[in-house]
Amino acid sequence: MSVSLLTVVIDCRDPASQAEFWAQALAYKVNQRNPDEFQVSDPDGTGGSLYFMKVPESKVVKNRLHLDLVTSGSMETEVARLVEAGAQLVEVRQDPAYLDNPDTWTVMRDPEGNEFCVTSTTTMTGWA
Repeated sequence: MSVSLLTVVIDCRDPASQAEFWAQALAYKVNQRNPDEFQVSDPDGTGGSLYFMKVPESKVVKNRLHLDLVTSGSMETEVARLVEAGAQLVEVRQDPAYLDNPDTWTVMRDPEGNEFCVTSTTTMTGWA
């Protein structure tokens, strides 16, 4: 028997708003499956999906799991687009040059404070 990843589930206070933000960020579509439950999926059916579910509590601490987004264009342009969509810029980080595969990325927060990162194919090294 084999298993595969179905979706990444994200608990949130306002699943409709979160789904709309992430659909805009990823150029995905939103589908409401149940009250207060929304799936955000690739309209081409090739990418993975995100599933937003309502929970009563707010986010309290740093995520133990986060999403990394990559663009083939400018990282700065993509960050600006996401800020305009409702994300918050946290900081730009860069690995030390002595690493075999140093990367540069931007740490951001979605509208509910969940951390995620944005990078560019031009600032990444060593990914297969």
